[in-house]
Amino acid sequence: MFAKGNIRLGLGFAALLLILDQLSKWYMLNVYDLPAKYSVEILPFLNFTMVWNEGISMGFFSDGGDTGRWILVGLTSIVVIFLLRWLSQGTTKPVAYALGAVIGGAVGNIIDRVVHGAVADFIHMHAFNSSFYVFNVADAGISLGVIILLIDGLKSENKSPTRETHD
Repeated sequence: MFAKGNIRLGLGFAALLLILDQLSKWYMLNVYDLPAKYSVEILPFLNFTMVWNEGISMGFFSDGGDTGRWILVGLTSIVVIFLLRWLSQGTTKPVAYALGAVIGGAVGNIIDRVVHGAVADFIHMHAFNSSFYVFNVADAGISLGVIILLIDGLKSENKSPTRETHD
């Protein structure tokens, strides 16, 4: 059920997501020049909109300035170390993919904070006069990874603290 080979799977997926995230941000900033365009409609429900997020999800805690930036880099790094440790202890394939997605996304956003001072967000979904927050590939990976981890935790009957095991 648990395989140490899934460590490579998780790390490989983390690397893939990190590369996709950084390439998409590089393209939007340097080739597409989204900062100069600010917002471009792609589809009726999708825009590319340039937002520099100095906080965490949806801009929370963005008032910390440079000190806040480095605190977020430190806290995110601690989370990545924790997730790497979890991955190294052997997991199922879905959990390895999920941990890889969260790790890759977190590292991508750490790179942004170090290089740019804020996270480059540009995917802007909206529908029916309602606007979702602006995000990036890293954020999508983190969100999907966390959802998979939650589902895995809820469906696994072997993880119940009240279930007795007999060896």
